[in-house]
Formats: sequence, C-alpha cells, structure tokens
Amino acid sequence: MAEIRISVGGDTRFVDTNDLAGKVQAKRPKRRKIREPKNPKPMEWLAQDYSQEKIADYKPFNFVDGEGVRCSLYVSGCLFACPGCYNKAAQNFNYGRPYTQELEDQIIADLAQPYVQGLTLLGGEPFLNTQVCLRLVKRIRQEFGHSKDIWSWTGYDWDELLQDSSDKLELLSYLDILVDGRFMEPLMDLTLQFRGSSNQRIIDVPRSLNQGEVVIWDKLER
Repeated sequence: MAEIRISVGGDTRFVDTNDLAGKVQAKRPKRRKIREPKNPKPMEWLAQDYSQEKIADYKPFNFVDGEGVRCSLYVSGCLFACPGCYNKAAQNFNYGRPYTQELEDQIIADLAQPYVQGLTLLGGEPFLNTQVCLRLVKRIRQEFGHSKDIWSWTGYDWDELLQDSSDKLELLSYLDILVDGRFMEPLMDLTLQFRGSSNQRIIDVPRSLNQGEVVIWDKLER
C-alpha cells in the first residue's frame, strides 16, 4: 500500500493512493455517445407505407438549392433522423399541407419563366414521397422536356437506391443531379458546395446510370 500526505482544513492526513485513484476514476465523466442517422436495409422503407403526400414548403425563384434560379419543393417525411438536421420539422410525414393539383399547376407556371433553370426536390425525403415526386417530374418532362433540369437531395447513398424499390429507381431515372448521403454532423463543412457534410456527393445521374458507376458533377468546385 502506498500513502501520500495531504492537508485538509489544516489537518494532516495520510491517504491510500489506490483509494484516491478510484475516487478520481469514479468522478470522470462518461463520454457522450455520438448519435448517427438510421441505416435502412434495402426495401425496408417504402413510400407506400409512409408517405402522406404532404409538402412542408414550396419556394419559387431561389438561388440556394442548386445551380441557377430554381423552384424548390420540400416534401414532408423522413426516417433517417440525421442529428443536426436543418429541417427537423419536415421529418414528420404529417407536417405541412397536402400536395394539390393547384400547387402543381403553380410550380409548372413558375418553371415556365425563362430565367428559371429547374426544379429541386428536398425534404423530408423525396424518395419516401415518390407518389408526389414522380407525378411532378413526369409532368415537367412532358411540358418542358430536358430544357429544365431536376435536382434532388436524398439521405440514401447511390448504391442503396440502386438496390431499393422500383419507384425509387424510377424517380432516380428522371433526375439530372442527385446530392446523396446522410447529413453527418461530425463531417459538417459549411464551405462545401450545395452539401452540408463532406461524405455527401453531387452526382451526375444520367452519366452515372449510363456508365454504371458514380460520376461526380463536372461543375463541382468544393
């Protein structure tokens, strides 16, 4: 047994160093466990089981949700539950208001403006709201062909989408650009172009599907 001499309130005491070490160890705070987004198995989450066909917001004529002037549709509902999500309210599938024909007609009218480059799908999770998103993107291709581009954000990784349901693959086939991957708070970087964390990628969808591998957007700066 090893002892050390300490002074407490003017009194001298001898303390067993083993006891002292145990007390210090006991008071050491536990490390906070880092929470991570949920990771679904292929086909585990299906839009038909979760979507309420509601939207959290619609923002026409903005400059932040992709390249150029854009019209952005924020759908309601997401299961990834990424810690630090910037739009946590939209994780609720019942948040917001129903998607309507009136809203769809307004989006099409806004996209028809010559200075608007395209549509952006965000959320929430677009690939868990394919009922709404497919309806809209199909009409855009019918009305505008490829003169308007279509971007989407998703919590899914590219490879996960390729292994998932037919409606997700169909929506993917209509896109020009996909920003993929969960938001990872430890990897957050506010200097990144159109992404919140460094694991996310800006993917050229047509080229990636044609080449059978991920092709990064050729205008990527950072």
